[in-house]
Amino acid sequence: MPQRVAQTTNVGDGIIAIDTDYMRPLLDASHLVIESGRAAFVDTGTNASVPLLLDALGRQGLDAGDVDYVFLTHVHLDHAGGAGQLMRALPNARCVIHPRGTQAVYGRQQALELYGDIVPIDAGRIVEAQDGDEFSLCGRPLLALHTEGHARHHYCLHDGGSSGVFTGDSFGISYRELDTANGEFIYPTTTPPHFDPVEAHKAVDRIVGLEPTQLYLTHYSRVDSVERLASDMHECIDGFVAIAQKHCEDSNRFELIQNDMFDYLCSRLQEHGFAGDRDAMWSVMQFDVVLNSQGLDAWLGWLERQQGE
Repeated sequence: MPQRVAQTTNVGDGIIAIDTDYMRPLLDASHLVIESGRAAFVDTGTNASVPLLLDALGRQGLDAGDVDYVFLTHVHLDHAGGAGQLMRALPNARCVIHPRGTQAVYGRQQALELYGDIVPIDAGRIVEAQDGDEFSLCGRPLLALHTEGHARHHYCLHDGGSSGVFTGDSFGISYRELDTANGEFIYPTTTPPHFDPVEAHKAVDRIVGLEPTQLYLTHYSRVDSVERLASDMHECIDGFVAIAQKHCEDSNRFELIQNDMFDYLCSRLQEHGFAGDRDAMWSVMQFDVVLNSQGLDAWLGWLERQQGE
């Protein structure tokens, strides 16, 4: 079988975005950070992504022994499903996880169906990232900051070498197919089970408070218009919450939330100058609209349980 070749983008400052080929092209990125001949990965994709990550590493003139860290912003499996298999190939790497990240998030059967068999990581090679912990990649400072809202086991990574932040899912989703002359388009990811709008707002503010010059999103890579995108994120978080609350008592609320969310995003995209029709928008956003609607539905269920106690 021919070796799989990674699709990569050099986003500057020693950072390579690697398309993990999850679901479709340009949906999910792992980032390779290189400093003075040493390297780190930020997020991994799934097991199927690992050969692509290793190919990208080799094409930068590095080998498996040159990797010091695998940073997992959180353990949703499109970000971390391949971590165990990747760690087996990297003899010197340590895996950096949020203290809550070792807890199970998905049931085993669902994980097998979506991501393949999950390879465990030797506990002795795991480092828990406390809030404010700093890691050094050959003198390049990488600062871990806990950010909830999307998941309770989430951290972001401020990179002193680029004045940027690897945001995982704490600063939403911005696909390059939706860019227009007005710049990048962005919206939150409210995936179940831990969406919390109050904490999601706080996470955006904490990231902006670092005064980054750019952000590196897992979905999908570098964006530069930080202040504008932060404003859009806050608007969309509130917009999503309003949609969920509108349908909180409807028996078919998931379907209604999904329809309204797609209409809401289509309207925002049109205002942003996107020239494609609704089919073009759906082809890019379908996966997220479904998952986001599930997350809002789960959040409403959590509110109902809290009110019933």
